Amino acid sequence: MFLLLWTAVLLCEISADTGLSQKPTVVIPPLTAGQQSTLTCTAPGLCSGSAPDITWSWRGKRNNDSYITGNTTEFKTENVTAGTQRHTSALTFNPLAEHHSTSVTCKVSFRGDITTEETQTVNVSYVKEVQITGSRKVTEGETLSLNCSVESFPPSLITWAKMSESDLQEDTDTFTQDQRTGALSIYNVTAEDSGQYVCTATHLNKTHKMRNVTVTVIYIRKPQISGSTAVNEGDVLSLTCSAESFPPSVITWTKLSSNTTLNNGTGSATLVIPNVTAEHSGQYICTANHLNTTLTERVTVTLTWITEIQTGSVCELQSDVLTCWCVSEGFPLPTFKWPLLEDHTQYSVVTSVSKQTVNSTVTVRNHGNTAVECVASNENREVKANLTIQTKLPEADAGPQRGVLPWIVAGVSLTVNVLCIICIWSLWNTRKKVKPNQEDRVYMSIQKAETSEYEVITPYQT
Repeated sequence: MFLLLWTAVLLCEISADTGLSQKPTVVIPPLTAGQQSTLTCTAPGLCSGSAPDITWSWRGKRNNDSYITGNTTEFKTENVTAGTQRHTSALTFNPLAEHHSTSVTCKVSFRGDITTEETQTVNVSYVKEVQITGSRKVTEGETLSLNCSVESFPPSLITWAKMSESDLQEDTDTFTQDQRTGALSIYNVTAEDSGQYVCTATHLNKTHKMRNVTVTVIYIRKPQISGSTAVNEGDVLSLTCSAESFPPSVITWTKLSSNTTLNNGTGSATLVIPNVTAEHSGQYICTANHLNTTLTERVTVTLTWITEIQTGSVCELQSDVLTCWCVSEGFPLPTFKWPLLEDHTQYSVVTSVSKQTVNSTVTVRNHGNTAVECVASNENREVKANLTIQTKLPEADAGPQRGVLPWIVAGVSLTVNVLCIICIWSLWNTRKKVKPNQEDRVYMSIQKAETSEYEVITPYQT
């Protein structure tokens, strides 16, 4: 227990009618933490004799006596009238926030063990450090909840503000310090809610305390792919995949139906393939791995290519009809141009397609050319070739020879058959004029059994 005691060893006569019901007069000016102040205690009544004893005592918030460091006391005597005096004690100290709501007692003791005292509550204006509680990290879609508090007397006004790039924006919310706490709540937060927030404590119309806190929103956006997906054969394929997120995502490039990682990076990754060929066409997959979330984006790479005029492209001349075939492959499918048709009005062009192969056939009469040029092109480039002209025996000249041969064979066969018939008929007539021998008659008899001429068969007698 701390007692501030000082005693003026003076005698003060006090009459009974003065009334010890009177109490000392204690004056406490407005107190501000950290600023030196003086409390005064004046003894009741006017003394014409010795001065009374005046003591100070201090009781803390928990009803325990406390000690105030750095205090000084001063006793003053004021002559009011001839023979009467007023006695005052002054206590000077530096008030602190801990002194707020404590009690100070001034006790006056007169001769004859007569005492009187006065107790008052001390109010100290003060403001302490701003305290911010609550999670600074929140997942997108959840609720951000922060509490800003400051211990002060009288209560401070707490305001929340979000820091922009150049200055403070409008207050997000404003709270009075009724419960010494200011709650900031943002529902369904988005990435735009990330940033620096400022809690400000305004005390007695003065901004005394400010504290910043950085809020981060955990989020991820759909991966975005940039770069040309249509490239020419031999060029460089360059595609960049990025995913806006916090914390940064891990980006990985793969090709469909392949588990091979082509490239990866944090936040973004660039896929580079130099000197692309037809095999590099297809679907590529960008995968963004973010904490427990995986997002993918696909892109189809198309290669623009064309081959040279292929072997087998040729021209065939038959009579006055020229037929040419020209073959090429590519993507997009190549188109053909025949410069020789510029000087002709009668011709035919037939185009056939099989997968990426295109065959163009042109037929023209009376061409009068010694060389034929075929031109194929697509978005990639243009290819040309001079086709060889091969001469073929026309079908119109070969046709009559093939028609005469069957008639010759038929004529020879008919002549042989007629001659054979004449020979057989002549031999038959000759044999009928010769008398037959026994064997002949038997043979003839057998052959003529049904005729009357040979009804009886007898042996020939000599």
